[in-house]
Amino acid sequence: MKRAVCPRHGPDHPCTCAMGNIYRFVEPVLLLMLKEKGRSYGYDLASDLSEYALTDAQVEGAALYRTLRRLESNGHVKSSWDTSNGGPARRVYSLTSMGEQHLREWAEVLGNLGTAMSKFQRKATGNRVKRQNLTPAQRHGRTK
Repeated sequence: MKRAVCPRHGPDHPCTCAMGNIYRFVEPVLLLMLKEKGRSYGYDLASDLSEYALTDAQVEGAALYRTLRRLESNGHVKSSWDTSNGGPARRVYSLTSMGEQHLREWAEVLGNLGTAMSKFQRKATGNRVKRQNLTPAQRHGRTK
């Protein structure tokens, strides 16, 4: 499925307009967790969230479940009820192929953000790298 071009971000960058929860990076973390785990329950995701977290911001359970519901409504995650344990039914989540593509988009966005933040940090602390030592791609932030 070809991605539409965002008028704000243009054709060369993935759009982050609808990526939600970017200040805590809940969405990409959940996508990665589901990719690695295959299937998981909300409670298991919540208990492992700090291991994967990209920031030190605390993620409330409500934000986690809201994000899972939004991911599901966008086709990035699917869920079903597991009643096999004899106890109460639990919702189990898994990543879809669209979700895997969305995770790759997030990886690109976070890579670009990492490059920009490194540049900011170098400028803010006075540790500037001499531009003449950089390749043209590095000067424009296209490599690490």
